[in-house]
Amino acid sequence: MTTLGGNAWTGLALVVGTGGIGSAITARLKQQCPGLRVITAGRQGPPVQELSLDLERDADLEALTDCLRAEAGDLRLVVNATGRLHGPGLVPEKRLRQVERSALMEQFTINAIAPVLLARAVEPLLGRDRPFHFASLSARVGSIGDNRSGGWYSYRAAKAAQNQLLKSLSIEWRRRLPLATVTLLHPGTTDTALSKPFQTFVPPEKLFTPQRAAQQLVDVLLAQGPEDSGAFLAWDGQPIDW
Repeated sequence: MTTLGGNAWTGLALVVGTGGIGSAITARLKQQCPGLRVITAGRQGPPVQELSLDLERDADLEALTDCLRAEAGDLRLVVNATGRLHGPGLVPEKRLRQVERSALMEQFTINAIAPVLLARAVEPLLGRDRPFHFASLSARVGSIGDNRSGGWYSYRAAKAAQNQLLKSLSIEWRRRLPLATVTLLHPGTTDTALSKPFQTFVPPEKLFTPQRAAQQLVDVLLAQGPEDSGAFLAWDGQPIDW
């Protein structure tokens, strides 16, 4: 492995999304990687997050590049901790007849398109000679090979699309930015607002607190190096079938 321990990580880190997992990842990075200056970005903006960022707005993504360029220190790590499963008028489909164009578009916009556009926004700040990690939360249900129950059409498809987009990114960056590492992470079922309506049949030992999920994800992330770029990994570091 070419990786270093958390104490050796220095520079600037950006966590996008300050829900349950995003906030816990921010806290964990500050504890485990004291050399990193961790800033947060989200829809609510200051004072909740240091930077205001709506990943569905191109203008916000364009402004992000300049905002990060103005920050002191090399950009070392970006974690996309955003995602959407349900909301007003948005419910995971159980049958084909429930699939609607609007839900497909909404799921793809935040769960597939947003992560790759975030990567595009930070790319101008990267260099061939500087290590950099880009990590994004995916989901095991986005695995085509692991799909044994069907349903959840739009969410599954959007996460699968994110996996493909970031896998392609990892291949391009391997040529252009050889010290960059791209990782897709499945956090497991975590006790957050996203999973709350679907926790009924989850065994207690498999329902993680945000703090435990963050600890596991950060540990996996710190173990990755450029030779591992493009991996789709579960919270325990095990690879997931595409």
